[in-house]
Amino acid sequence: MSEQSAAVSAAIEGELLLLDPEVRRDAERVGALLHEEFTEFGASGRFWDRKSMLAAIAATDFDGGTQFVASHMRGVQLADDLVQLTFDTDNGGRCAHRSSLWRLTPEGWRLWFHQGTLFTPEA
Repeated sequence: MSEQSAAVSAAIEGELLLLDPEVRRDAERVGALLHEEFTEFGASGRFWDRKSMLAAIAATDFDGGTQFVASHMRGVQLADDLVQLTFDTDNGGRCAHRSSLWRLTPEGWRLWFHQGTLFTPEA
């Protein structure tokens, strides 16, 4: 098994921060992790861009709610400035396969694209 690159490690670190409820409720902290050109096809089917994502976070009254549990996270460095992560999440029984693309910017690694697809775990 090969050793994980520093780029993949940085992307995983950023992804785990975005799954942290304390970070998710803070639009400024989330904004620092999102690329200026960020887009997402959410597990809900909704399309998000950076502006709409940050506006939704700012307008949401987070009560703690359920926490995302990530599993099967793996990454591959596709280019010097691009990492793809794939993983699954469980958010109180709502499971999704997820894929993220992280781009290297002068400020560091930023989430450029994300997609979530709901699935039902097999028994």
